[in-house]
Amino acid sequence: MPRRSTLPAALTVLTVVSGIVDAVSYLGLGRVFAANMTGNVVVMGFAAAGAPGFSALGSLTCLGAFLAGAVCAGRLTGMFAERAREIWVRSVFVTEAVLLAVATAVAFAWPGEATYALIAVLAGAMGLRNATVRKLAVPDMTTTVLTMTLTGLASESSLAGGTGVRTGRRMVSVVAMVAGATLGALLVLHHGLGWPLLVGTLLVAATAAGYREPAADAGDVRSA
Repeated sequence: MPRRSTLPAALTVLTVVSGIVDAVSYLGLGRVFAANMTGNVVVMGFAAAGAPGFSALGSLTCLGAFLAGAVCAGRLTGMFAERAREIWVRSVFVTEAVLLAVATAVAFAWPGEATYALIAVLAGAMGLRNATVRKLAVPDMTTTVLTMTLTGLASESSLAGGTGVRTGRRMVSVVAMVAGATLGALLVLHHGLGWPLLVGTLLVAATAAGYREPAADAGDVRSA
């Protein structure tokens, strides 16, 4: 039988990882969001107003590293422009897994002593992935934010007079994020930062290994 694209499943797993990463960064690295940049912009406003417990420097570190990761994603897109989409996307997944592995090693080796290094590595990984997922443009599967997903879920529902198109996909994205955040929070609160990052690393590595595109539909990066 011809193989099917595993991209939707891959993006669902990465959404779980986003929940884990934000649980680690918010609960363990000073109330910053490594995956959700809107949250960091808001946190910077809180910090500027003098609200206790919020770090403008941490949020700035997140934003800078995230943007750097997005720039790298753009470079990778150009490097793989003549290659099949499967090779490009898998390369990004592998790179994210490597960055998460580095963060995991740092968290185990220097627990509580490398906050900004962890923030930078995690936010860089999320920037790399987010820019790539934006290029892929799979509807309602951004993997890091749910605002527009929830908006579509409500505004296009039968209650609003819509057809409920893609309701299942949207619900899966929401559940995946909640599941990742719950798992990440439990591991952070009871076992520190290393173990949730290890789980995230393994999930992304498994996603990279299992990602497939149909040969007839793979295209090249430019068609993405």
